[in-house]
Amino acid sequence: MSYQKQYQASVEQPDVFWQEQAQKIHWFKQPSNILSKDENGVDRWYANGELNTAYLALDHHVLNGRGDQTALIYDSPVTGNKAQYTYSELTEAVAHFAGVLAAQGVEKGDRVIVYMPMIPEAAIAMLACARIGAIHSVVFGGFAPHELAVRIDDAEPKVVVSASCGIEVDRIIEYKPILDEAIELAESKPSRCVILQRPEKTCELTAGRDLDWQQAVADAKPADCVSVRSTDPLYVLYTSGTTGKPKGVVRDNGGHAVAMNYSMEVVYDMHPGDVFWAASDVGWVVGHSYIVYGPLIRGCTTVFYEGKPVRTPDAGAFWRVCEEYKVKGIFAAPTAFRAIRKEDPECELAKQYDLSALKTVFMAGERLDPPTYDWVDQHIQRPIVDHWWQTETGWAIAGNHMGLEPTAPKAGSVTRPSPGYNVQILDSRGNPVEAGEQGSIAIKLPLPPGCLPTIWHNHERFEAGYLNTYPGYYVSGDGGMLDEDGYLFVLGRTDDIINVAGHRLSTGEMEEVVAGHEAVAECAVIGQSSDLKGEEPLGLVLLKDGIDIDEEQLKKELVQRVRDNIGAVASFKNAVVVQRLPKTRSGKILRKVLRNIANNEEYVAPSTIDDPACLTEIEGTLSDKGLR
Repeated sequence: MSYQKQYQASVEQPDVFWQEQAQKIHWFKQPSNILSKDENGVDRWYANGELNTAYLALDHHVLNGRGDQTALIYDSPVTGNKAQYTYSELTEAVAHFAGVLAAQGVEKGDRVIVYMPMIPEAAIAMLACARIGAIHSVVFGGFAPHELAVRIDDAEPKVVVSASCGIEVDRIIEYKPILDEAIELAESKPSRCVILQRPEKTCELTAGRDLDWQQAVADAKPADCVSVRSTDPLYVLYTSGTTGKPKGVVRDNGGHAVAMNYSMEVVYDMHPGDVFWAASDVGWVVGHSYIVYGPLIRGCTTVFYEGKPVRTPDAGAFWRVCEEYKVKGIFAAPTAFRAIRKEDPECELAKQYDLSALKTVFMAGERLDPPTYDWVDQHIQRPIVDHWWQTETGWAIAGNHMGLEPTAPKAGSVTRPSPGYNVQILDSRGNPVEAGEQGSIAIKLPLPPGCLPTIWHNHERFEAGYLNTYPGYYVSGDGGMLDEDGYLFVLGRTDDIINVAGHRLSTGEMEEVVAGHEAVAECAVIGQSSDLKGEEPLGLVLLKDGIDIDEEQLKKELVQRVRDNIGAVASFKNAVVVQRLPKTRSGKILRKVLRNIANNEEYVAPSTIDDPACLTEIEGTLSDKGLR
């Protein structure tokens, strides 16, 4: 079936289309109720179906005679370790760790937080939760104690699974002190922590609370898969919100499994036995969808890489992995390729490796700038797919569908909406605009399977943030346009989230941290264009009256505060003292104008500004600091 026929079928008869897709996975109880409304009036998929996601990802393949196929490849240049798990071996490991969790009283519906580096045990913990119907919430290992504590309080986990340390290039990060401080800060206390001791740095276990991973597994009995409803949560993944309080995106089991299988085939052209490498981290949605669940549900081999695109050991690291494991599709954020280009501008290192197995390079997570696209295109000479999606959707809203009907790309476009996503561009009144006109990117309901049905313990926030702006639509928070050929152009966020190397981070949260310094009266944090990371935060700071502090010293202290409270992932490096901030007469800081100034973009001072001369002052200050 052509792209156009699939797309039309998916938006004209979504229940019929997604019933057909549901028949491609194994259900314990086949759903007959394909599309229905829940108690909140939200569309839900396969409500009376039952299944188990871990069964689909593991046992199903073993029972169908493919247990000896490699399921997961672990490659860790930072430790020098490599390992491979067949589907049979991974199934056994997951069943035993599921037994560990069950022995600690974890049951269907209980939460488990996973705070781990990129090691196979992270995937094993996730799949073990799915096996027994528990809800996992993975927290990126680079987050600081406060960030972890906030997530512990919201998810209220019965168990936290962690490791003694993580490794960043050549630096060991001790996880246990972070975890201990987070639990001290949190009001909700887990009853148990299971800690994997890594030989690079072991840790002291807390008596009565902490269990040693290896010992617990040795003592455990394997647990069987539990049947769960399609609408039961599989996981909660926290994403930054504009208020600073993280949002717990809920992913269900049934719709997610169908979407993962479908997207692996249609978006990525991946089939059983193919090797797929998403060069990301399990702490992000890419890691959930396309390191763990998507490839394994599809029956592919997934690569678990504990390293960086550069300095582990050099800018040829990605190409070495592609050659060694015969990777068919690689998926990474543009920032990874910018880092490679910075250290190996002529891409000489790629010539040392056989990339004949590599068919496609996929990029997402941030804007793919033309220089990066052109560089990869020139040197790697493979199709490059710039596709667009969100933590909330779990899979691509739009892209070039390599397994369906690839089409010629257009510069700056994420190509065409995926089947299931009825993408519309709306004006300020919620009316669709003409082709070529800009507006708010929205998706006409129902959302396809795999998208969030709610925010964990805060459904009002889900409706207010996504559904109420334009009734009948999910609002993406991005602006853009559809051209006359149906190609989608995403033009940027409409809120105060910035995208640092593919990580969506809240400027509001950073402002809270910066404003907490005793010398700071007020501040604004904005996103500034970065050749390497896409965007990096820039803090504009007003001092309290009478404060006399060296600006360089203040900058160091603010950088450290953000690192301590949010983590190095925020990449907060610049803070500038200004005499005043531009505001509307009602007192709202004009952050969009500040972004324009910092990025040397044209802007129009709004009529509501209280003092236009302030803008000229800020231009001069940033110019003097070499920041524009």
